Amino acid sequence: MWRGAEFYFDPEVVQAVPMSNLTGLGGMVDSEQQKSSGPNPTFYRARLFLRQTWGLGGEREALESAPNQLAGMVDKRRLVVSVGNMSILDIFDNNAYAHDGRTQFMNWALSTYGAYDYAGDTRGYTWGAAAEYYYDDWVLRGGRFMVPLASNGQRLDTRITRFHADQIELQHDHTIRGQPGKIRVLAFRNQEFMGSFSDALAYAATNGGTPDVAQVRKASVKQGYGINLEQSLSSDLGFFTRASWNDGKTETFSFAEIERSLSVGLSLKGSRWRRNSDTFGLALVQNGLSQAHQTYLAAGGWRVWGYSSVMVV
Repeated sequence: MWRGAEFYFDPEVVQAVPMSNLTGLGGMVDSEQQKSSGPNPTFYRARLFLRQTWGLGGEREALESAPNQLAGMVDKRRLVVSVGNMSILDIFDNNAYAHDGRTQFMNWALSTYGAYDYAGDTRGYTWGAAAEYYYDDWVLRGGRFMVPLASNGQRLDTRITRFHADQIELQHDHTIRGQPGKIRVLAFRNQEFMGSFSDALAYAATNGGTPDVAQVRKASVKQGYGINLEQSLSSDLGFFTRASWNDGKTETFSFAEIERSLSVGLSLKGSRWRRNSDTFGLALVQNGLSQAHQTYLAAGGWRVWGYSSVMVV
């Protein structure tokens, strides 16, 4: 649009009927599936954002053409600001081997940190802003985004100064025996109108009935962190691992019923069998819940999706 400025608009369409109404598993098997999809095609705006880059010197490096990225040369020291409608995962936790459910692993817990309750509507998109500071082999990212009005709801809360999702990520690029790799550390803090498991149990003990987090919602904070390593082992073989945790005190608001997660995997390109566009992947994931969440479910607690409640049996 002008020097250093890019503007993106992504329309999308979805048509799908989820198995079991997307209930029953923390790490759902298909990250392309949406909580709001149905049998009829639905068109919607996925992204509408502006990105501004300011070069700050240093060596130059090439950016390849990719979804929501224009090819070109940029300074290795630069400041990038993105503002608008997007997915938080467009910017944070961009693992080269396990990030895109359309071209890589499909499981929810392999598209990002399993315990990363990143803000987004039922399709995974939100509004907000993020800044990225690149300095040679280091990158520091931070951003604030809107959260849903209700757990797993489509409508976003525009009161971003009161209810919001903040995240910060530090990345370091390195080379081991001539092969590139990256390590990332992420921390997030969500301030949302949500219920805690302990409050729901206490309310049910006093007033009777089944524990329900929807009855005890109030302004609350969820926080967590993750560490992510990706390493090329050869020209066609890559390794990755992730570990993540959140405090597990309150209901899942946007992502998956996971509060502890560990994953490890390999990604092999098809050049060895003369099919360069093929990729073979193998990954193992272990997900877990906090003790407070386990106690809540053991008491027959209700799991809330949007404005309707589903009993977990």
